[in-house]
Amino acid sequence: MENRSWKVLIADDEPDIRELLEFHLARAGYQVFTAQDGDEALIRAQQLQPDLVVLDIMMPGKTGVEVCEILRAQPALKDMLIIFLTALSDEATQIQGLATGADDYISKPISPKVFVSKVQALLRRATPKSDGKSLQAGGLRIDPERFEVQYEGRTIVLAKKEFELLYLLASRPGKVFLRNEILSQVWGNDVIVGDRTIDVHIRKIRQKLGVDCITTVKGVGYKFDL
Repeated sequence: MENRSWKVLIADDEPDIRELLEFHLARAGYQVFTAQDGDEALIRAQQLQPDLVVLDIMMPGKTGVEVCEILRAQPALKDMLIIFLTALSDEATQIQGLATGADDYISKPISPKVFVSKVQALLRRATPKSDGKSLQAGGLRIDPERFEVQYEGRTIVLAKKEFELLYLLASRPGKVFLRNEILSQVWGNDVIVGDRTIDVHIRKIRQKLGVDCITTVKGVGYKFDL
């Protein structure tokens, strides 16, 4: 798929950063839109429904984290990719950002060329890695073509990474997936996330399903068992 089919929204209160990223992404062939604060970012994301939203965290109005949480709670926007691009580089903030449903966390400053490469890598992985087959176990049904999860007749709204993680585990019932396997297959080798990120996503999946179909194998990883 050509870059021109992808829409990217950049939200940052620093005009120089917005203009720099807009220039390089547009030159790479993306459709680029901008927002100067959190409130405008939320409105434009809802109106434009871009494929990717790049959020600064500390912005006037709503913070990037608040915008991410609101977008992830809306079923029509749950597949939207979200990157945090921020000067806040401490571990706690990174964990919080990823836990709200962001797909990547990038610390400023960053080379525009490296940033564009990260955007390209993330969009390449936008489609769940699967053979396209629906999975069914007990009352749970996972449809990768429609990006839909149902449990006992209820539609369960999952964020993109939650969906990919559940699909991966459910594709091999009973198999123990090592943490490194999960990180590699769901987040990719070019995204740095910690073990706690997996734990947070597993906890959210359990809460949303209302059933504990994912077993923790202490010190090793996780397996699907329903």
